[in-house]
Amino acid sequence: MRMLRFTEEELALAKQVDLCRVAERLGYTVKRIGQYHTLKEMDSIRIYHRSHWCRFSRRYDKGENGGSQIDFLRVFAGMDVKEAVFWLLDFAGYRREESERGIRNIAPDRGKEERPKPFILPEPAGSNAYLYRYLEHERGIARPVIDFFVRKGILYEAKNYHNIVFVGTDGKGVPKFASMRGVFDRDGKGFKCDVAGNDKRYGFHFHCQGSREVIVFEAAIDLMSHITMFPAYRASMVALGMLADAPLETFLAQHPEVEKIKLCLDNDGPGRKAAETLRQKYREKGYAAEIFLPPEPYKDFNQWNVGLKKSEEQEEIRETEKVM
Repeated sequence: MRMLRFTEEELALAKQVDLCRVAERLGYTVKRIGQYHTLKEMDSIRIYHRSHWCRFSRRYDKGENGGSQIDFLRVFAGMDVKEAVFWLLDFAGYRREESERGIRNIAPDRGKEERPKPFILPEPAGSNAYLYRYLEHERGIARPVIDFFVRKGILYEAKNYHNIVFVGTDGKGVPKFASMRGVFDRDGKGFKCDVAGNDKRYGFHFHCQGSREVIVFEAAIDLMSHITMFPAYRASMVALGMLADAPLETFLAQHPEVEKIKLCLDNDGPGRKAAETLRQKYREKGYAAEIFLPPEPYKDFNQWNVGLKKSEEQEEIRETEKVM
């Protein structure tokens, strides 16, 4: 199989994509401040001319502190360069086709008004083998927890690339949102992307009948990790996808019986700041809102879950060695 290469025209087109729109597609809230844009969830980010960015909080971290649209997807969506270029070309409405004569490039008709892409869930693989292997063995999620969401139809493995699909539904169970997570991590980074055309007012969630509490996470895998660690805890749960709280607002509107909100966001700068902001916001709305972050040195609930499992395994090894 020959190596696929991008033309200079394709690379140039990828770098013409509006970076503010890219950030919004990934779930961030873009704000304009004077001559640049920033992100509500990470105010150390600066986006200049809607085409390149820098991050002052990581200005000494080579490869993590700024660059083009490609670098943004590499750092914040876990893509490699090839994946990022493909993503940007698709976002721009560009596609490339294989023919007997080689690769044929088909550029978008820029004379036509851009239409929103329809929301179409990725085709299921028919088997969830990669999904189970990744979530259970690499992320430490208990198998019964995975089974629960698979049976509900909001967690499955996609046919193409075996990505895990997390589905968010409305009050009638109709899919409105979906995000994908790759199962082939490289150096701790994995592919992450929202499905085109989704409605960000919805998120991956489940309603616990009779509960007056909702627990809020940044990521679906953190939500599943919490259930793994605290299987007896009964409450509704919502994964925001990022730090914007639109999915939480939608869930609360659909479930007026909720009285308590527990904010289980990431234990990093943006997560702590967002948690405090949301606690104040929802307390003013009359909710009993509290913050419950993973303990140091863990950044999120999945790291905590994996850390606990490693500690348990090491303890079992020590006990076995005592017997022997």
